[in-house]
Amino acid sequence: MIKCKLGELLKIKHGYAFKSENYVDKSNYALVTLANISETNNFKFNYEKTTFYGADFPNEFILKTGDLIMPLTEQVIGLIGNSAFVPKINDLTFVLNQRVGKVIYNENKVNKYYLHYLLATQIVKEQLEYRASGTKQRNISPENVYDVTVYIPELEVQNKIGTILYNIENKINNNNKIIAELESMAKTIYDYWFLQYEFPNEEGKPYKSSGGKMIYNEELKKEIPVGWKVKEVQDYCNIFTGKKDVNQALDKGKYKFFSCSPDYKYSDDKLYEGKAILISGNGSYTGRTIFVNDSFDLYQRTYACTNNYENDYMEYIYYSMLKLFVPRVSGGTHGSAIPYIVYNDIAKQQIVMDETIVGKFTNIIKGCSEKIINLNKENEELTKLRDELLPLLMNGQVSFKN
Repeated sequence: MIKCKLGELLKIKHGYAFKSENYVDKSNYALVTLANISETNNFKFNYEKTTFYGADFPNEFILKTGDLIMPLTEQVIGLIGNSAFVPKINDLTFVLNQRVGKVIYNENKVNKYYLHYLLATQIVKEQLEYRASGTKQRNISPENVYDVTVYIPELEVQNKIGTILYNIENKINNNNKIIAELESMAKTIYDYWFLQYEFPNEEGKPYKSSGGKMIYNEELKKEIPVGWKVKEVQDYCNIFTGKKDVNQALDKGKYKFFSCSPDYKYSDDKLYEGKAILISGNGSYTGRTIFVNDSFDLYQRTYACTNNYENDYMEYIYYSMLKLFVPRVSGGTHGSAIPYIVYNDIAKQQIVMDETIVGKFTNIIKGCSEKIINLNKENEELTKLRDELLPLLMNGQVSFKN
C-alpha cells in the first residue's frame, strides 16, 4: 500500500452561485445540489424537487455523465466524505451548484471508481470531520480534502476493486430505476381511475368521458361516480404503533426495526409479519409512507396499517394515502418544535370505494407491488454485500489472484 495525500490524487472545482431569481419551472439545465448526494454514497434524483435554471452561466460549470461530485457542506450528518457519479437523465443537463465540488482525479494515480469508495471510508470521513468548521452545518474546503492522508494499492488493483464495488452500485441503481418506473405507472393508473374517474366501463371505455353518471358528494365536496361510497382507512385496516423507543433498536437482529427515519435497524422481536403500510408519526419525516411485505418491529411513534377486511385492498389504500393523506399530513398536524400526527389522522382518512373497480385495480397493481418489494429486498442484500466488502477491499484484507 502506498501512503499519500488526497491532494496528490485529485483536485476539486467549486460550484457556481446560480441566482435564485433565474430559477424556472422547467428547463434543460438542472442544478446539482447537496440534496442530490445521498447518505448511501450515491446520486439521488427527484424530478419534482429539482431546481431548474433559465439564464446564462459559464459553460465550465456544466457537468457530464459520469463526473464525480462531493459535498462541501454537511447538510445531513455523515454526508461529508460521500460522493456520487452524475447520471444520464434524458433531456437534462446537470450544472454544478455552490457548496458541491466536482472531483477532478489524476487518472495516472487513481481509478475514479476506487476514489469514489475511498472517500467514503471511515479513515477519510474521520479526517474530514476533524477538519470541518461550523456549527449548524459543517463545511470543508478543497484544502481540507487535499490534506487527508490515505493508503492506496497499485493502480491495477484499484481498477479491480473499483469495478467490483461499482458493479454492485450500478445494479442497485438499475433496480431503483425499475422501481421508479413501476411506481410511476401505478400512480398514473390510480390517478386515471380514481381521481379522474376514467376507469374502464363495461365496454372498456373511459367511464367519465364516455358519459358515466356522476353525483355530487357533500363529504368530499366533489363529484364521484354514482353508486360509489365514501369510506375511511379504518374500515379496511388495523392501525397500530410499536412499543419500543428508538434507542432499543439493534445494529444486528432477526427482524427489521422501522422508525420514523428512512433508515431501518433491527430487533430480535417480531411485532408483525406480512403486508403493511408504514407511516412515520413524528419528527422531520412525519407522514412518510412506505409499503412493505416483511417481518418487522416498530418504533412507538411509527404507525402500521394492516389488512382487516375479507378482501385485500392494501395496494389501493397505499396509493390513495400517497395521493390524499401524505400531502395533508407532511410536516405534521400537531406540535411545533417536534411535529407529529395522531391515530385519527390515519384512521379517518377518506377514500372512495367501489369494490369491483378497486378489485380490478388491485389485480393489475399487485404484480407491480410484488416486483417493487422484491427489488427493494435485492437492493438491501446488495447494499449489505457492498458495505461488507468495502472495508475488506480498501484495507487490503482481501487480495486478488492473477
